[in-house]
Amino acid sequence: MLSLRLNVFVRSGARKRLFSSTLRASTSFRIPVIDFSKFRTPTSTAEKQQVANDIVSAFKESGFIYLSNHGIPPAEVQDSFRKSAEFFALPYEAKQKLAWEDPRSNRGYVEIGRERVTQSANPEEIAALRAKAPDYKETMEIGRDWDSTWKNQWPSETLAPGFKQHMLNFYETCHELHVHVMRSIALGLRLQEHFFDDLIHEKCHNLRLLSYPAVKSEVLQNEGQARAGAHSDYGTLTLLFQDSIGGLEVQNPHTGQFIPATPIPDTIVVNVGDLLARWSNGVLRSTLHRVVAPSAEQVKASENAGITPKRQSIAFFCNPNFSAEVACLPNCGSEPKYSPINAGDYIVGRLAVTYK
Repeated sequence: MLSLRLNVFVRSGARKRLFSSTLRASTSFRIPVIDFSKFRTPTSTAEKQQVANDIVSAFKESGFIYLSNHGIPPAEVQDSFRKSAEFFALPYEAKQKLAWEDPRSNRGYVEIGRERVTQSANPEEIAALRAKAPDYKETMEIGRDWDSTWKNQWPSETLAPGFKQHMLNFYETCHELHVHVMRSIALGLRLQEHFFDDLIHEKCHNLRLLSYPAVKSEVLQNEGQARAGAHSDYGTLTLLFQDSIGGLEVQNPHTGQFIPATPIPDTIVVNVGDLLARWSNGVLRSTLHRVVAPSAEQVKASENAGITPKRQSIAFFCNPNFSAEVACLPNCGSEPKYSPINAGDYIVGRLAVTYK
């Protein structure tokens, strides 16, 4: 641990240099802001490659980036937040009629306390965590709408005018961005730019609308309690749209300390998921993160003392085709660290133990 290393007396110059290098490696942690317009509309091949290199470098180090000039108009994001807020403002009975039912479907409304995200895969352990400190959030899960087996759960047009069509359009917008980011990763790993295109084109993604209701601050101070517990994501990438409240924290993998991922206007937080980490043989990092109460300054600024203000976010969980085999990519080591795995089976298996 860092605190132990600081107490070590280093005698030789060589050991001093080694200690200094180790200290820098263990303490350096940042989430860079990357201008993605230089990849999507570059002035040169070199500029495009540099952006790809920067993205892969960040994903190796922290697993997270902020993406600016990403191509999604601010108005579309703002409309998505507005439509999401309108949905969660519906009566509980109306939302509960759309309740999430099955991990293979992964569609529908999830009420507060039903999900408990964690790194554990043990159903009994997760059940205990859920009983003690459930995630304090509600969500709406949306998948590809043309699936003949697994159907989205939509509120009526009367209850939520324009909600369905807007979210279907936003789903396609996010998928398109996902394709471009995966192309940047391919170039950064020295693969052919379109390497992933035919492995993600079936759009087996999950658009998650999240509402974190206002809550007494003391509730979030209980042991193990958070708006969303520490976890890594399951798929390839996550595109996260935050409001201005904050609360997302990312774990420094070198120290274990959680660092705030402060909202930056008009950016998207993008992070590596577990399947992409496996695909890259651990070269790209899937990093633990959580959602906690916002800073004391935010709480003080709220209208009601002792109340943690409500928060909104939208996550687009990007996945490979569910038929895809995830095995060690070229240029990611000669010795695979993980056995090949079916993408769909992995995702469904993780979801099955997360919900009650």
